[in-house]
Amino acid sequence: MLIELQENYGHIFEEELLREINQVGTYKEIPAGTKLIEIGDYVRSMPLLISGAIKIMRDDTEGDELLLYFLERGDTCAMTMACCMGQKKSEIRAVAEKDTRLIMIPVQKMEEWMTKYQTWRSFVLESYQLRLNEMLETIDTIAFLKMDERLLKYLRDKAKINQDDCLETTHQQIAYDLHTSRVVISRLLKALEKEGKIQLHRNHIKVIDL
Repeated sequence: MLIELQENYGHIFEEELLREINQVGTYKEIPAGTKLIEIGDYVRSMPLLISGAIKIMRDDTEGDELLLYFLERGDTCAMTMACCMGQKKSEIRAVAEKDTRLIMIPVQKMEEWMTKYQTWRSFVLESYQLRLNEMLETIDTIAFLKMDERLLKYLRDKAKINQDDCLETTHQQIAYDLHTSRVVISRLLKALEKEGKIQLHRNHIKVIDL
């Protein structure tokens, strides 16, 4: 685990902190589609991603999901950190977008490292800023883009996260993520295909216009 930590976080954290993470962290391999955190859970640890991707979502008042942002290699979730350090129930749902490897850090160490390591404090603060920017982008997308533009952006982002222009997903799953109906998504996907921006196949969608 230490070698993977050095490869992924060695440019961020000093050797002493890397060794502490190696000692107290719990290494996990999470299959695609697995739920890591549920809304209402108490969060006792925070993930550091080694590989893979996680999508972060929350529910509206009617229980419908809305995709907030993706986490990739080298990332962590600022909203998870906030819940950990405030000992509050989670307000987000975290699901593995693809097979993911990560290290879970106990909440007690997170607080200790904030004063012990300057690199950890900077990492936490930068993570807050990055996630805030991504949530603002999500708000702008909802407020200012038409649904077909939102859909194409979603497909492009998903292709980038998965490093694959062929996306194995369903119309229903896209509808959940974009907070709309499957019928609307199916209609817009057909329109995007006619425009030459995607290709629809039986079990996947190929993104042409990246």
